Amino acid sequence: MSVLICGSFAYDTIMVFQDRFKNHILPDQVHILNVCFVVPDMRREFGGCAGNIAYSLNLLGGVPTPMGTVGDDFEPYAEWMDNQGIARTHVTPVFGTYTAQAYITTDMDDNQITAFHPGAMNEAHRNRVDSIDGVTLGILAPDGRQAMIEHARQYSDCGIPFVFDPGQGLPMFQKQELDEFIDRASYIIVNDYESRLLQDHTGRNLEDIASEVEAMIVTLGGDGSRIHTDGKTIQIPSARVEQVVDPTGCGDAYRAGLLYGLGRGLDWETTGRIASMTGGIKIQQHGTQNHTFTREEFTRRYQESFGRAIDL
Repeated sequence: MSVLICGSFAYDTIMVFQDRFKNHILPDQVHILNVCFVVPDMRREFGGCAGNIAYSLNLLGGVPTPMGTVGDDFEPYAEWMDNQGIARTHVTPVFGTYTAQAYITTDMDDNQITAFHPGAMNEAHRNRVDSIDGVTLGILAPDGRQAMIEHARQYSDCGIPFVFDPGQGLPMFQKQELDEFIDRASYIIVNDYESRLLQDHTGRNLEDIASEVEAMIVTLGGDGSRIHTDGKTIQIPSARVEQVVDPTGCGDAYRAGLLYGLGRGLDWETTGRIASMTGGIKIQQHGTQNHTFTREEFTRRYQESFGRAIDL
């Protein structure tokens, strides 16, 4: 099954400030703020929702087709995708732009200051869902605003079931637009905070929104997730992990597991646990595309976490 992943590609530059922001920011002087944080630790990671989801879905044995727009600086990322065997046929370069960039500085209290440059992502509407043959399932992950609106309509017009994943892009949309996304989507996935934000922006409660789709999935971090489907709620436990290293990208890994289960037509209890396990493996590594596993390792860890066997 070919899974179309509409979303962003980005470089994440992550820096660690070996002190606390509060020691260098004077509250009564924030109107003339001018500070410099020396950051001896820095790493650059491949990221973006489309790239992250495709990476984990590929590890699971799925067939991801990521679709997004990138800039003139994409060559190292392209080489990485080629080495992983992930298709780039619908990754569109936008000349004269940068690939989307996130610059994240974290202090010793785990506070973060982030600057985000969307770059080529703003042109993601250049890609069209209806230009691709053989797609049987899709996801609409955070991307350029116009692209998300147009791609949702194209998924719907082509009769392709898709997951609506608004993520941090949710505040970009008005009630009417969110209602249209809900009406066109087959599935919705949000975290607990985004669930509350979606209810607030639409004026609809969770049960009402869930009744409009085949399933609404709400992730709860270390408390697992809930799948609302067919008038009932399925509780999915979190996977057993040895250590929590970096939660960044765990949501995208979870979504890859979700897409894998949906693509294989598995029941929700199994699909949710595959998603949970994929996120659990990711959380034990820094970055969003540095975790690895074989299918044999995955099935072993799945049984250890959930006390049941699975055949990927």
